[in-house]
Order: sequence, then structure tokens, then C-alpha cells
Amino acid sequence: MGCFGGAICPALCRYRGARVIDHSPISAGRAQPLGATFDGDGVNFAVFSQNATRMELCLFDSETGREKRIDLPERTGDVWHGYLSGITPGCLYGYRAHGPYAPHEGHRFNPHKLLMDPYAKRLTAHPVWNDALMGYRVGDPNADLSFDTRDSAPYMPRSVVVDPSFSWGRDTHPDIPLERSVIYEAHVKGLTRLRPDVPKPGSFLAMSADPMLDYLTDLGITAVELLPAQAFLTDHFLHEKNKTNYWGYQTLGFFAPEPRYLGTGQIAEFQQMVARFHSAGIEVILDVVYNHTCEGNELGPTLSFRGLDNASYYRLANDRRLYINDTGCGNTVNVDHPMVLRMIMDSLRYWVEVMHVDGFRFDLCSTLGRVGNGGFDQGAAFFDAIRQDPVMSRVKLIAEPWDVGPGGYQLGAFPPPFVEWNDKYRDRVRRYWRGDEGCVPGLADRLTGSARQFDHSGRLATSSVNFLSSHDGFTLEDVVSYVAKHNHANGEENRDGHNENYSDNLGVEGPTDKAAINAARTRRKRNMLATLMLSQGTPMLLAGDELGNSQGGNNNAYAQDNETSWIDWEDADLELRDFVKGLIAFRAAHPLLRQKRFLHARERTHDGLEDLFWWRADGAKMEQEDWSNRNLKALGMELRMASGTPAYAETEDALLVLFNAGGDLDWVLPRCAEGQVWVRHIDTARPGAGSEAMQGEIALRAESVMVFALEAEACETPGRA
Repeated sequence: MGCFGGAICPALCRYRGARVIDHSPISAGRAQPLGATFDGDGVNFAVFSQNATRMELCLFDSETGREKRIDLPERTGDVWHGYLSGITPGCLYGYRAHGPYAPHEGHRFNPHKLLMDPYAKRLTAHPVWNDALMGYRVGDPNADLSFDTRDSAPYMPRSVVVDPSFSWGRDTHPDIPLERSVIYEAHVKGLTRLRPDVPKPGSFLAMSADPMLDYLTDLGITAVELLPAQAFLTDHFLHEKNKTNYWGYQTLGFFAPEPRYLGTGQIAEFQQMVARFHSAGIEVILDVVYNHTCEGNELGPTLSFRGLDNASYYRLANDRRLYINDTGCGNTVNVDHPMVLRMIMDSLRYWVEVMHVDGFRFDLCSTLGRVGNGGFDQGAAFFDAIRQDPVMSRVKLIAEPWDVGPGGYQLGAFPPPFVEWNDKYRDRVRRYWRGDEGCVPGLADRLTGSARQFDHSGRLATSSVNFLSSHDGFTLEDVVSYVAKHNHANGEENRDGHNENYSDNLGVEGPTDKAAINAARTRRKRNMLATLMLSQGTPMLLAGDELGNSQGGNNNAYAQDNETSWIDWEDADLELRDFVKGLIAFRAAHPLLRQKRFLHARERTHDGLEDLFWWRADGAKMEQEDWSNRNLKALGMELRMASGTPAYAETEDALLVLFNAGGDLDWVLPRCAEGQVWVRHIDTARPGAGSEAMQGEIALRAESVMVFALEAEACETPGRA
């Protein structure tokens, strides 16, 4: 009899679909909290809909699929609720919402469509694509103005009542300051699918298996930033092409872990992953998509939000049949609505308090800052809610500072404590090492934390999340191996993805057996990776870049759930990995590279020295005419602790970094005070060379980076490189 008859069997239904449960008649229950909440005796069901006229709770037998519908008896404000005793975790449920089907008024109620609970903590699976999922009759001349009466329940996943309790033991958030953070952007499946030494490759459990933890801690990673791990949908057009939404930027449920990544279906697997990362001192950051949902535009499916209250959940155009599409994904979540904003905040707090994550990267965060007139406002309700929330104040907040709407590019405009993905950093570093003219001034800006964008409103130099590549675009290997994108496998005739990648194949498009080209590519990767780790800001490394991982020139692998996107561990470049490991260790050892204050060449009160010097190859300081020289390819940067650094902060004397995207140079090192000498620690032209004290004129090889630390002079006589 399933959820609606028979004897109680708590053991069976804790983590699976409940088969045998008895319950009393429904009672009033409470309007708080939203969702399905188990209290030890039964479950309280509460769901928001401002415009519905009736709300049915649907309970399902896990073996027969039989459905029982029960009207929620109470409405408090815009929350419909009821309580059933005898219901235990594992019970399968959904909703059917009654109300007007009036698209031109923004209403799309259709009780023939089973709806997922927006607060569902677990889903049984994903929707199975069928025309019955649509609220309208597919093929009807009136399109979405028509009304479909087919039952969608056979094709819909079930929401599952869960008991989210988990034995966390002594788990604590690592709470690593941003200035000490090295973020590793990774895909749960892509990182682990081809690892032969982890259990259940492609799952949350594989992510935190001992071999992965050992690898990441040895590399020096402090935080993993996971591509969407909340439940998501494979788009219908991808389904028709027999492809999968691999990246996951089509959220189906804001509280439920992605079912594909659960080996046994238990949400405890996600919690176990987080606990194991924390035990290794690594934070977990989730890439979250609150700007749109997977339901698309007016021709999309009715799965949850659209059927529960379309006019509340989405921003609608003047013709309320249509959706505002600032996201490029068909719809835009109506963050201005207090109950929709509450859902987002409840979701964020759930992932922090119940699932113990350490931060969030907000996809298309500009959309979340749009207010009633559609403009961006850093004082928008979403930002105010985040900033005043005592839970969210404890975690890292990373904005992707753009969307496709009017004025959507907002790099540097987000309020603290948000930090931001800096695509200007990515593009400038790529162009500089490609050898483009006139790139030195822009490189200098990026090396010092992109102060033009971020040095305001009390923001710190860590506000710029610096990256060379991310999931969206070429991998680093492909940046040095391809001039053009090669996205034909996506089935869009190579029209998708960025057309300008600021890449360079160094002579041959794609893989080659030519040793000289491969050596040049490897050196350029070392140069770019060194630039990343030597820049002020917060570095982010794309998983696999340290291994020379390629996507075959595909710069939009969102639908490539295959070897194209999975990291190739078998052919990994271990020498490059070791070089990156050394870079991360060097950054960790030198507080000059991890400063919170911006460097503006200001004098320091304690010694009168400026905190930043820019040098030419002849040993003279850069002048205005040097900055205007579009043919300049080399730059020297001398860092000291920023003016205003307090006495209690970590300190060191100075670092000198030489960048050369041109030919061989003779470089004159700055003079040192008596008893001090420049000690070279990094040379990308000779990665195996040890440390060496140097002074005077040195040889700076073509296309290379050299790094010196100012240290006490030893007895050895300095030499020439």
C-alpha cells in the first residue's frame, strides 16, 4: 500500500522509497519550514504558491507507483501546508497545483502535471523526456496557449522525504583565508571518471577517496570548486541528439544533490565527501545556478516552479506570456519576489548548515543583482540578504560578474565580501604570452590585483579571482595548441563557444610529434602558470591544467560527457604537475604574493621605500614612454609589503619577478643593500635549476619568467645565469 496504508517499516524507508507506511488523516501542520520535514512521528508538508487556488499533495507507492492525492488543508498567507503522522523518510511525493491557465496573465497552472517540491532534499532520478511534461499540447497551432491534459507523473522523478542527520564527528570548516587560498575548479565526474584507483568513479565518493585527497593535498590545493552539484536536467534538444548536459547549468532542484553523482542515492554520500575534504584541510565550494531554472521559456516543460506559481518564480515581460531572458537560458528567476529570495537563502543556508559546504560561486551573478527595472544594483535585495545573513557571513562568496542582459558586464561592481571571476586577467595574460603588442601595461594591472576594478569600497586585493582557463573555454593545453575552436562534436556546426580565445598553436594546429613545438608549448604553459601564482589576488586552477589535459580544441564541452571532458590521468604530464606544485609551495612560503592590500608604489612610513617598483632591462625604472611602447615585451616587478601593512602581519623584504615574452635579454638586477643579494628561485626556461645568488647583469632567456627573493648574502660568490 506504500505511503498510504499498511504497517510501518522505518528501516526500509529511511533512504529508499517508502513501501509500507501507515498514516493518520491529514491535519493542519505548520507553514514553517517549507518543504517536507520529518519530526520523528510524521512529516509536515509546506509549499509556497501565491496564485494557486488548490494544492494537492501526491504520495506514491515505491513498488507499484500508485498515487494517492490529498488536499493540503491549510493556507497561511501564501504557504499551503498539512501534516501526516506515520510518514517516515524515504516516502515519495510531489504536488499538483490548481489555478488559472492564463499565459497572457503569467499563470500556467495545470493539475495534470506532477510537480517536484522546490525544497526537495533528494530526487529519485531525472525527468524522462516526453510530451506529457509540457503544460501545453506539443504541435498545437496555438503552442503554449493550448492546454495539455496528459498526466506527467509516469515521466517525473519523485521528491523524497529525507532525514538529513549525519554523524559529522568533529568536522569543522577549514576557514582558510582568501589570501592563502588556491582554488581548484573541478567536475565531479570529469575529475574521477578515468581514475582506476577510486571507488565509484564519477561520484561524490570518488571525489574524496584517498587517492584524490592525497593528490590534491600534495599539489597544495586549499579549496575545490565543484561545477554544479545540485540536481540538474539534460535539455530536450540535447536529449534529441543523444547527448547529456555535462556541466550541469540547468538546475532542477536547489536543495537536492545531483542523482548522477550518488552511488547509492543517499545524500549522506555528499556529506561524507565534504567531511573527508575537511579532514584533509580542503574547503568545498559549490558552483550554484540561482539565476534561471531548467524549465526554459514558454515552450519549456512544467516540472516544478512554472506549475506551482509561474508569475511569482519568474521575471515576465510586458506580455506576461513571455519570459525576460537575461540569462540566455530561456528564463530569469524573479529574485525580487520575497518568497523566491527566501528560497534561495534557505537553499544556501541548507548547504552550509546541513551539508557543511564552505562557499559558493554564483553563476551569472549579475542577474541576481537586477532590480525591478531590470538594471543592476549592488544594493539589490539579494546582496543585502546575503550580507546581513549570519550564516552566509562565514563562507566564501564568488561572483561570475556578467550575464547576457543589458549592462550585464559588472566586473568590479559587486559589494564586499564578494570576490569575482576576473576574465580580464585571463585574456590579458593569454595575449601577453601570445606576444600581442601593447600588452605590458595591462599585464602590470593584472599582476597587482586589477586595482582599477577592485580597489574601492574597502575591497581587498584578494577580490580578483585570477584564472587562465575554466570549464568554459579552452583548457590551458588547448590555449597553446589550437588557434581555432573545434566544437563540431557538439552538433551545432561549430557555431557555439567563444570565437576569440587569445590562443596560439605555436606552429601546428593540435597535437604534433615535433619536439621543438612541444617544448615551446610546455614552456609557455609554465610561463602562464607562473604568472598566475605570482599575481596578487586569489588564484584558481582548472583541474587538469597542471597535467596538460586537452579537450581536443573544444572550447564549449558542455555536452561532452565522455573522454573529451574527462581528465586523462594515464597520459598526464607529471613534470608539469611537479612544476605547479613547486609554484603553489613558493606562493605559500612568500607573504609578498598573498597580500590583502593593493600595491600602488606608495612610500612606506617605516623605511621610506615604495611598495612597488617597475624595472626595465637596463636596470632603470620604467618611465611613461616605456609604458607607451607597444613593442615592449619584458617587464620587471619588484614587490615589497604594501604601504600601511600592520606590524603584526607576515613580512619579508622583497621579491623580484621578471617577465619576458620576447627574445633573449641581458637584464640588470636592481642594486641590493649591503649584506643582501638577489637569490633566483624560479626560472621557467630551466625548471630544474636550483636556487642561485645573483647580482649585476644576468641572462634572461626568451619567453621565460624568473623569480628572485631578496635574502641575506651568503659566502658564495654570485654568478651569472
